[in-house]
Amino acid sequence: MSTQETNSELAGLQTKALLVGALGLAAAAAGFAMDSEQFYRSYLTGYLYWLAPTLGCLGWTMIYHLTAASWGVPARRIWESAGRTMPLMGILAIPVVMGMQTLFPWARPEAVDDALIQAKVAFLNEPFFLARVVFYVVLWSAIGILLSRWSLQQDTEGPQPAIRKLRALSGAGLVLMALSLTFFSVDFVMSLDPHWFSTIFGFLFAAADLLAAMAFTVLAVRFLEKTDSLKKLVNVNTYHDYGNLLLAFIMLWTYMNLSQFLIIWSGNTQEEAPWYLERMGDGWLVISQALIIFHFALPLLFLLTRWTKRNPSRLVFVAVWILVMRFVDLYWLTQPSMSHGGGVHLHWMDLAVLIGLGGLWVGFFAMHLKDKPLLAKNDPRLAEVLEIAGGHH
Repeated sequence: MSTQETNSELAGLQTKALLVGALGLAAAAAGFAMDSEQFYRSYLTGYLYWLAPTLGCLGWTMIYHLTAASWGVPARRIWESAGRTMPLMGILAIPVVMGMQTLFPWARPEAVDDALIQAKVAFLNEPFFLARVVFYVVLWSAIGILLSRWSLQQDTEGPQPAIRKLRALSGAGLVLMALSLTFFSVDFVMSLDPHWFSTIFGFLFAAADLLAAMAFTVLAVRFLEKTDSLKKLVNVNTYHDYGNLLLAFIMLWTYMNLSQFLIIWSGNTQEEAPWYLERMGDGWLVISQALIIFHFALPLLFLLTRWTKRNPSRLVFVAVWILVMRFVDLYWLTQPSMSHGGGVHLHWMDLAVLIGLGGLWVGFFAMHLKDKPLLAKNDPRLAEVLEIAGGHH
């Protein structure tokens, strides 16, 4: 597939995705007019879902610049384009801010009567929350824009000095991302139940975002592997590497979840235990068990075998499965805290928001990707990867 054909295909994807996004968001807007409380609940989960590939791909870009691993060469521009969607995600955070009093108990007037919330009021208050949201958006957008801009400079100006700048930014950026994502996960998810706390939650959230982004990478590379730019680079070894990374992060996600559960369960305090008890009644126990089976056990079994990892079609199936379970995981994390004993009720607005935001996200991703070469031609690892790939074709 020539560059012109690739750009045409990406332009077609962009148009279709934006159309689907507009329809989904129109349906969600109609839902808002009918039931604003349900809209905000659905919106928060859908927003967190589509923020995951944005932040995860930013993380993978910086990991690549620090490690210069060969598996990052074909995916580098995919990650940069996904990271460039961050300004869009900043705008899309506005409904969450608008629905603060609906979503977060600490933002409601009656919070003044809750001693535990009052103990955290220096952190959990509306002006400081808004300031933090602006900080996250500016920081993550700046990292995404600089990674992309300096990468394109490398195409025209040669490997140096872009490599030094990209490595310096990636080293500092990963530290800043880890810290800011920890605070973000507290703000947007943990504070839905301000009585509950977990010190590992931020890292758990970061691991889940990196896992979602790698699953998205498998789909994007598969979609683009026939292009002139990638066909010489992508082979079964590329997918094998991505399969190994999926396996590693599924195990990390499970380890952190299990650690959190065991520590809280053994402590059995009245602040921490109810969060899990809420997810073991009213139908949520089935979702909890489904996460263990379908987000851990089955993907683990599939990804332990070369039979899956060295077959792109099978790996794509596993990647789609992981992305579906990521939504289930986010639904399980957010909805019980907002419904408070209401049981499991998947609302049509949950899907409308998910599809609407997804269409916008994919449209903007395709827009950024079609405007740049799919390969960074002065990437220091490119010649070596082409030589290795040539030996395997």
